[in-house]
Amino acid sequence: MSLFRKARQNRIFQDVVEQIEEAIIRGRLKEGERLPSERELQEIFQVSRGTLREALRVLEEKGLLTIKPGVGGGAFVEPVTTRQVSDSLAMLIRYQRVSLGHLAEFREGVEGIVARLAAQRSHLQDIQELQGLLQRAKQCLDEGIRAWEEFLQIDERIHMALARIAGNPIYLFVLQTVHDNIDRYYERFLPREEELMWENYRDLLHIVSAVKQKDPEEAAKRAREHVRRFRMHMEKAKDDQHPRNGEGPSHPP
Repeated sequence: MSLFRKARQNRIFQDVVEQIEEAIIRGRLKEGERLPSERELQEIFQVSRGTLREALRVLEEKGLLTIKPGVGGGAFVEPVTTRQVSDSLAMLIRYQRVSLGHLAEFREGVEGIVARLAAQRSHLQDIQELQGLLQRAKQCLDEGIRAWEEFLQIDERIHMALARIAGNPIYLFVLQTVHDNIDRYYERFLPREEELMWENYRDLLHIVSAVKQKDPEEAAKRAREHVRRFRMHMEKAKDDQHPRNGEGPSHPP
C-alpha cells in the first residue's frame, strides 16, 4: 500500500498535514527517515508546491519534521517526545494564555488524584525512594536559602516520583510537562524565604507519610492543600507586584 493518498480537495492543506502526522505517530515513518522528495509528494497528494511546503513548515513547527536544505537534504522525521507538548505549553504560558490560576487549579485536582493512587499502589522500594528524597530536601534546609534552587528540584522529583508510583503514564507525562514550565512562575511570584522552604518540606513529609500509611484520602487531601497553599503565596506576590487599585509597585506582566 502507498504511504499516502491523494489529498481531499475540500480540505487539501489540512489533509496533507494530517496524513504525514499520522504516518509519523503510527510509526509508518520512522525517526530519522527522509520523506519522499517534494516532486514525489506533490504527485502523490496532487497539490501545488506552495501548499506542500506550507504543510511541511507546519509539521516542522510542531517538532515532527526537520527540513534540511541542499544536496542530501529534505524533510526528516524527528522523534515523537514530550518536547512537542512541553514546548506548546511553554508557548501558552509565555504569551499568558495559561494563567497562574489555571495551572494551580489544574494541579490541585491532578496532584490530589496522583497522591491518592500512589498511596494505593506504592511498594517498599517506592517509599524508600521518597524517603531518600526527603532526606536530601532536609539537607537543603540545613544549608539555608543558598540551596533554594536544589530544594525546588528535589520538590519536583518528589512530585514526579509520586506520579510514577501512581502507575498511570498520562498523569506522569502531563505533570512532567507542567513542572517543566512552572518555574517561570516560581521565578516571578514565589518569595525566596526559608520559611517557605520549611513549609514546603512539612507538606511533603505529610504527603509521603500518608502514602507510606496507605491512606489514599489523607494523601489526596495533603497534596491538594500543598498546591493550594503555594498558590496563595504566589497570588499574593502577584497582587503585590500588580495592585488592582493602581497604587503601589507596577511592572509589566
